[in-house]
This record gives sequence, C-alpha cells and structure tokens, in this order.
Amino acid sequence: MAKPFIKWVGGKRQLIPEIEKRLPKKFNNYIEPFIGGGALLFYLKPFNAIINDYNPELTNVYSVVKNSLNELVEDLKTHENNPEYYYKIRSKDRNPSYINESEVKRASRFIYLNKTGFNGLYRVNRNGEHNVPFANYENPKILDEENLNECSHYLKNVQILNGDFEKAVKENTKEGDFIYFDPPYVPINTTSSFTSYTDQGFDEDMQIRLKELCEYIDSIGGYFLLSNSDTDLVRELYKNFKIDRVLASRSVNSDGEKRGKVYEVLVKNY
Repeated sequence: MAKPFIKWVGGKRQLIPEIEKRLPKKFNNYIEPFIGGGALLFYLKPFNAIINDYNPELTNVYSVVKNSLNELVEDLKTHENNPEYYYKIRSKDRNPSYINESEVKRASRFIYLNKTGFNGLYRVNRNGEHNVPFANYENPKILDEENLNECSHYLKNVQILNGDFEKAVKENTKEGDFIYFDPPYVPINTTSSFTSYTDQGFDEDMQIRLKELCEYIDSIGGYFLLSNSDTDLVRELYKNFKIDRVLASRSVNSDGEKRGKVYEVLVKNY
C-alpha cells in the first residue's frame, strides 16, 4: 500500500479519520493544490487526480518518483548519514550551478535531506536555500524501495503541476470536482509559523486569496474541504461555510513541550 514517501510538517495522516468523515459522498476529479507529503492522496488513491505545489523541488520529487524511479533508487543508495556529508549535500543550492543538476539528483537530495534533517522539516531562507540542521538520527530509512515502487505505480495516473494554487484550480476544476486544500496555516502565535517551505512565504493576503478561490469553487458547483488553524482570522474568512473544530497532533516544534494536541478547523461548502 502506497504511503507518503517524505515527512511533511502539518502532514494529515493522523487527521485522516476526521477528514474521511467529511468527504463528499461522490465527486469527479480530485485536486490537491498544496500537495505536501500527500497523506490524503495516498490514502484515497483517487483514479482521476491532479496535484500541485508552488515548491518546484517538491513537485520534482513527485515527478521523478513517477517517471524515473530506478535511477532515483540507485542514487539514494549512495547517501551517507553523517553531518559532514549532510552539510555538503545541503550546501549544493548555494552554488549557481545547482540549476544544472539533473531532476533525479535533485529529487534524491530532497529525500535524503528530508530523512536525515531535523524533524523532517523542509525550510528555506529568503534566498531559497535549504537551512535545516542535521538531525543525527541513528538509522534513518533514506531508501524505502518497496514504498517508492507502490507510490510510483499509483502516480502513473496522477497529473503533477508546479505553480500557483489559484491557477491550478481555475484551469482544472469543473462542476462536481473535489478540491482538498491544506495550505500553510495561519500562525496561532508569532513563533509557530512553519510557512517557509518556499522563498515566498504565505501571508494574510494569500489566505484571503485562498478564501476567494473557495468562493469561486462554490459558485461553479465544485466541492472543497480546507484545513487550517483555529484562529479568529480563519473563522472570519470562512464564516459563510461549514466550520468543524477538530483535534490534531502537532509533532514538529523545536520546543518539545509545545508538541501535542491542538485544535484545527475543517471547512467545507457541502
């Protein structure tokens, strides 16, 4: 059974029972504009699916797993689990020549850093440079060949896009389609934001644009379900839709005492 092949902050694996209870009874195409680790995608395995993300390194990984799995597996076998090697690989995006790296090499680097970096974070600075420290895990599973094979097989029927979430939705959504949004969350305080998965961030204006896109989906007869933090801003933005409060586990925080159960919301228009 295919399952997410990368760790992802805010991944929805533990929320799937709550999400599953709130899915439309019937829908046509499945669209996920912020794919992240793809927990819901790999759980549902919809036959007609479109996934998207603004992060080109992330969507490249999905494309390589889909189209060039054998080459990826061979390259993943070459990685080492030690800090000197880790920082050498991490520093590759500081060099302008990195843009000339093959898609397979970039995907292999992404998975390696994801499996051996602190808490599986993917975070970049304003220059778009990966800046997560080495985690010093004793025996990280850098290569899970069996799962990658399952994921590659499933992804053969999935369309993979890289770009703005609004463009991905408006160019592909028709009446009866289902869109699941798992955007970078509205921070619940000034230290809790992990939205730097691209060099662009995801600010309040982007949250407003996302809300307007949900209104567009509703207007054309599509279905949407959206996850976000339980904040005044989110409740105000989506006050005209159905909002359910759910408990979710937060497992990624530099302060261990701040990990645990927190309230989130699931918003839907059906």
